[in-house]
Amino acid sequence: MLKIAVCVSGGGTNLQAIIDAIESGKIKDTKIEFVFSNNKNAYALTRAENKGIKTISLSKKDIPEVKAYDEKMTEIFKSTGIDLIVLAGFLHNLSPEFTRAFKNRIINIHPSLIPSFCGKGFYGLHVHEGVLNRGVKVTGATVHMVDEGIDTGRILMQKAVCVDEGDTPEVLQKRVMEQAEWVILPETINKIASGEIKIGE
Repeated sequence: MLKIAVCVSGGGTNLQAIIDAIESGKIKDTKIEFVFSNNKNAYALTRAENKGIKTISLSKKDIPEVKAYDEKMTEIFKSTGIDLIVLAGFLHNLSPEFTRAFKNRIINIHPSLIPSFCGKGFYGLHVHEGVLNRGVKVTGATVHMVDEGIDTGRILMQKAVCVDEGDTPEVLQKRVMEQAEWVILPETINKIASGEIKIGE
């Protein structure tokens, strides 16, 4: 049984996709041990609580000093015995100490085809604004391992999505989520659980 923790900051649509895939059997032999958020008001926490999943929230307001916050976060995760950390719309840059502590055991979903529109400043709607401003015709989403860089880890899975004439960042964001993110994140987790994708090496 693959024990996972899902990290969220907002609405939790990717979390919901994982929950639904576990319930439907698309993700096998996997359990969400807890959902972690740096935002106590994240609706994702409500989604988890509605399914009886344990939640942990740790706000920067509680621990404003960056190093102390990251140390507390590392302590929480080390005490749980989880196999995989899934960043699903988690708007917090992990410290090098945290990523080293869980080397090759953290994955992230990013709303573009890495290496395009990724790295510093490219998160949320900013990604889709960049895509539209550049005029590219195809975008998508990427699941990748998390290392000490920003969006620089090994790519595990990608899915392309067409950019349509007249798209706004919000419309494109919704299409990328529905056609790519909610598909490849559960699929990647299932492949990790089955051993088809190797991590922790």
